[in-house]
Amino acid sequence: MTLFDGIYPFYPQQRKAAVFNISTIIVIVVFLTLACSFLLIIPGIRGRARLYWTLRVLLSLFVGVLIVVVQFTGDWETGWVQANTSYKSFSHVQVNADIGLHIGLAGVNVTLRGNPVEQINETINYNEHFPWNFGADYDRSYSEGLQKGLPSPILYVAEKFSTQSPCAVHRQYRIAGHYASAMLWVAFCTWVISNILFSMPVLIYGGYMLLVTGAFMIFSLLSFSTVRNTPMCPIQIGTRTLHIAYGGSFWLMLAIGLLCFVVGITIVAMHHLSLDLLKTFFDLREDKAEEYQEMPKVFINPHFVSKGLSPQPSEINSV
Repeated sequence: MTLFDGIYPFYPQQRKAAVFNISTIIVIVVFLTLACSFLLIIPGIRGRARLYWTLRVLLSLFVGVLIVVVQFTGDWETGWVQANTSYKSFSHVQVNADIGLHIGLAGVNVTLRGNPVEQINETINYNEHFPWNFGADYDRSYSEGLQKGLPSPILYVAEKFSTQSPCAVHRQYRIAGHYASAMLWVAFCTWVISNILFSMPVLIYGGYMLLVTGAFMIFSLLSFSTVRNTPMCPIQIGTRTLHIAYGGSFWLMLAIGLLCFVVGITIVAMHHLSLDLLKTFFDLREDKAEEYQEMPKVFINPHFVSKGLSPQPSEINSV
């Protein structure tokens, strides 16, 4: 064996599977910091309004963090298969492994995990990412994998999404992921605007913006689902076929989009049917009571009224 740019072929160095996405961790930490900061001031809110504030803020932060996090997840489409397959190129050695395919908005992850992990004197546990977002070169990443000697199952699956593949799905996935990501960023902006409107407070317009937020989430799902218009080549691993289906991020976005629709419709309906109840939930009844506070009763001496005289301020008895 000879060195190629300081790297031995066929991965003699042990690679560990990636577990966490750094961008996802940063987003979650930022929103957890906001949530913890709010929980510190919750004891200062009195009465039932404390429960309403907690429900509104935590629900809003939950929606916001999910809109951002799914931009970096890799499970919009997923698939797993367990099969006996060759491990290295130009070798007849077979290993039993789980091969996973995880498709996100910005690229594809291919996972290879042995059953058991320790086989043929090696640790078989890999997770390789091949990006296709704008500014990234998928074919270059694939070529680097070839040069480093990635395991054969990873290269075989990754080749299906290259620009030179007869499957011709690279362009479709790349464009669909790009527009789905753009729609989600617009949804995040409308989510911020809805929170601003609720704090002003302009409740009905905040409800309308929640409806817009849910609509852009659904648009992002429709954009990503257009990849189904292009037939996917069969991914044959040994004697088994790897099938892919919509993953957790896709269904989570669908659920959050429908939640935004339900909350937005509820707020708009309550604004027209039960405005007092809506203002109670947003802790606005106290402001209304102060605005329309009744004047104290005033008793005027009838002697002055009968004579048509204007009573002096000192002659008015207020209770």
